[in-house]
Amino acid sequence: MNIDEQGWLTGARRSPSPNYNQRPDPGDISLLVIHNISLPPGCFGVDHICAFFNNRLDTDADPFFAEIADLQVSAHLLIDRRGRVIQFVSFQDRAWHAGQSSFAGRVNCNDFAVGIELEGTDSIAYTGRQYQTLVRVSRLLMRHYPAITVDRIVGHSDIAPERKTDPGPSFRWEYFLQKLCS
Repeated sequence: MNIDEQGWLTGARRSPSPNYNQRPDPGDISLLVIHNISLPPGCFGVDHICAFFNNRLDTDADPFFAEIADLQVSAHLLIDRRGRVIQFVSFQDRAWHAGQSSFAGRVNCNDFAVGIELEGTDSIAYTGRQYQTLVRVSRLLMRHYPAITVDRIVGHSDIAPERKTDPGPSFRWEYFLQKLCS
């Protein structure tokens, strides 16, 4: 795995999302935000997530989908339950994952953050393969974007605490950071 000149992860499946725009400063990538997603909530399988990030969600497939069908969101990456990676937005571009957010006094974290979704929920344990892939991808991002340091890897709940709870109590931060730093 590597990051190519266009900001795409080699070896990842690509599903380019229309939900992105240019970063104000592409050289200012300095935060990694970990999220979770499952669609419908609590159900696993990446097809609905890919459809959601590509504005093609079938609102007849589940009643919940009608509630979110008009949202235009994306992430840079999704790591599924098997540890496989799908990339939706180049790291050089601004994915729409953080929403109203702030970190270390800076607002609009999408401007300077990479967003990684883990297929999961706040309350269901993530898989070993997900942690392995997250560690590998995080190390790669830290090498490619040296301003992303261990203390600049956060959960969505850290940058939008009034709105978000992910990656939730089921995410083993201590385990992840121990593996990342070993």
